[in-house]
Amino acid sequence: MSYSARGTGRDYTQDDGTIAPTAAGGSVAFAPEIAIPALREMKHRYGNHIYSRYGFVDAFNPSFHTADKSFWSDTAYLGIDQGPILLMIENWRSGLVWNTMKHNPAIRQGLLKAGFRGGWLGNEAEVSAPASQHATVQPPVQNGQQQSG
Repeated sequence: MSYSARGTGRDYTQDDGTIAPTAAGGSVAFAPEIAIPALREMKHRYGNHIYSRYGFVDAFNPSFHTADKSFWSDTAYLGIDQGPILLMIENWRSGLVWNTMKHNPAIRQGLLKAGFRGGWLGNEAEVSAPASQHATVQPPVQNGQQQSG
């Protein structure tokens, strides 16, 4: 297989069954009740084919079959895929990345220049408060024990 954009666009659909774990991993902060079970199920079903020391592979396709292969998985672990997984899990756990971003004057000025308004951009008190006061997410529960942030 070669690299190709997959999914749905305005004028096309190219779905060959390839799955990118980064899609679920990058969604953890937004929909943990969906994303975390999806990641767990991927790991449970496909195990070492898609997950090892560095986490999830870039992509895999359990429906790809050739004469000598009944499952395709990439051998690459790409920072562009691992990064969103790590960042969004940490955002879900503690809000660290988003809270740090809120305190960066260059980010704030850039968003305002780009036309963004409202939310935390319009709330000076929120931006000036310590980052630890922003976290409203619950840490993950592992083995029945809540992990400390």
